[in-house]
Amino acid sequence: MNPSSPHRPAATADEHILTVQEALEPLYVELEQEVEAALIEAAISAGWSADEALEAIDELKRHDILDDHTS
Repeated sequence: MNPSSPHRPAATADEHILTVQEALEPLYVELEQEVEAALIEAAISAGWSADEALEAIDELKRHDILDDHTS
């Protein structure tokens, strides 16, 4: 997916969305799922199992969360 042309555009302010977060959340979730699928596909292509890829992704997320809280 091209970062400049998302599958689902963000909701506009005219659509009476309560917050920017609510407007962006569906796109964020969609992008997160696409990234995870691409990572799993790359890991499988490199010879790793899907379970190993998922474990690695979970570990990366944990590190990311921890880094956010220590910054």
